[in-house]
Amino acid sequence: MDLYWYLIVAAALFCIGLYGALSRRNAIGILMGIELMLNAVNINLVAFWRYVKPAVLTGQIFAIFVFTVAAAEAAVGLALIIAIYRNRDTVIIEDINLLKE
Repeated sequence: MDLYWYLIVAAALFCIGLYGALSRRNAIGILMGIELMLNAVNINLVAFWRYVKPAVLTGQIFAIFVFTVAAAEAAVGLALIIAIYRNRDTVIIEDINLLKE
C-alpha cells in the first residue's frame, strides 16, 4: 500500500473524531472524539516513519508518547467526569456551570 492510503484513513478518522468532539453534548462522547483524533495522529506518525525514514525510530517513539498522553488524558478526563457527575448528576457539558456559583 502507498502512503496516501494511510493518509486518507487518518484524515477520515481525524474528521470523524473532530465531528464527534464538536457535535456531542455528552462529556464522554467528547473524550471519545479526542481519542479518535489522537489515533489518527498516531497513524500519520507511523505511516510517515515507515515511508520516509524507516531506519530511524522517531515515528514509533512519538507514537508511544502520544499513546501515553492519550492514556493519561483518558484517565484524568474520566476521573473529572465522574467527580462532576457525583456533584451535579449530569455529564451534559452545557449543564455544568461550576464557575457560576
